[in-house]
Amino acid sequence: MSRVFAGSLLLLLASSSLQAGVILTEGFDNIATLSGNGWVTVNNSSPLGSTGWFQGNTGIFTSEAGAADSYIAANFDNAGIGGNISDWLITPVLSLQYNLQFVFFTRTEPNSPFPDRLELRLSTAGASTNVGSSDSSVGDFTGLVLSVNPTLSIGGYPENWTQVTASFTGLGVPASGRFAFRYSVPDTTNNADYIGIDSVSIAQDTPEPATAGLFAFGLGAILWRRLRRNNQLLY
Repeated sequence: MSRVFAGSLLLLLASSSLQAGVILTEGFDNIATLSGNGWVTVNNSSPLGSTGWFQGNTGIFTSEAGAADSYIAANFDNAGIGGNISDWLITPVLSLQYNLQFVFFTRTEPNSPFPDRLELRLSTAGASTNVGSSDSSVGDFTGLVLSVNPTLSIGGYPENWTQVTASFTGLGVPASGRFAFRYSVPDTTNNADYIGIDSVSIAQDTPEPATAGLFAFGLGAILWRRLRRNNQLLY
């Protein structure tokens, strides 16, 4: 009996196995294509400046990978002089049922005298892109996943391309939402220079295709052996 039980148990354990798969990659080769791929940008800076998110400027630095300008950038001109920057770059809708790993690269220019800050935020409100309407609002993106240079320290933002990794524990039930980068810097008289983001990759643990079949087979094997044993006892 122990051998029969052990074999069935292995099948049941196999039924719960997961595999990691990349569900989103973005290298920002051409940011004009982002909206067509489900990305959304919102600039809530106040007063509104002359720039938003733009194609990387090779005169400041080149990309982490790909063509020299294949990264996305933002700078102090996102807000007017002395204003507060709150510029959003929102991902396409993602499943939040299973565990996620969010990886990206970011940097500023060397020896920058003006500190920058970048947040990664999360909304679990499906396709919503609600970030509120002010430079301090976050709308549905209440989950602060991480912050790069949260205290706005001079020299605190990476001056070379640096990988940043965040892990999200899946909700365990069917659910969807979006992540968002938020370039968030107050008082551009004293803060904010220039940042780049590149090589975004999101991987998710998902059930293996054979999961359902393994579970059914394992359960069927247990029931068949029990019936067989009961029949043997009757005779």
